[in-house]
Amino acid sequence: MHDQAIQLKEKQKARWIAEMAHEVNRAYAEMIGDYSLVEWEKSPEWQKATVLNGVEKHLNNPQMSAESSHKSWMDFKKADGWKYGPIKDPEAKEHPCMLPYSDLPISQRMKDYIFAAVVKAAARMWMP
Repeated sequence: MHDQAIQLKEKQKARWIAEMAHEVNRAYAEMIGDYSLVEWEKSPEWQKATVLNGVEKHLNNPQMSAESSHKSWMDFKKADGWKYGPIKDPEAKEHPCMLPYSDLPISQRMKDYIFAAVVKAAARMWMP
């Protein structure tokens, strides 16, 4: 029972951090002209799962580099059938960031740094 309670708290923590990270990412995306993200509550489950996966990876490896974070994101997307496409198209499972980290524009690389910073800060602030 105790282990189940701990697991539940960890899941709640990850979801709380994922929502925060998503909203920060959404604000940054809008600042660079990408209006494809919607509020967490309105986000499709596949999008929430992607963010949650990233949060869990960072929580389990707090020193993860931005490049490793991007590779982890790509691996997760590839496993779900996503591939490179010039525009983000959830129906076709295409995304313009399905590229090696070094090939991404700096504005996209910044998202990986911001994501990691939000996860770290939110993890410190978590109060169950």
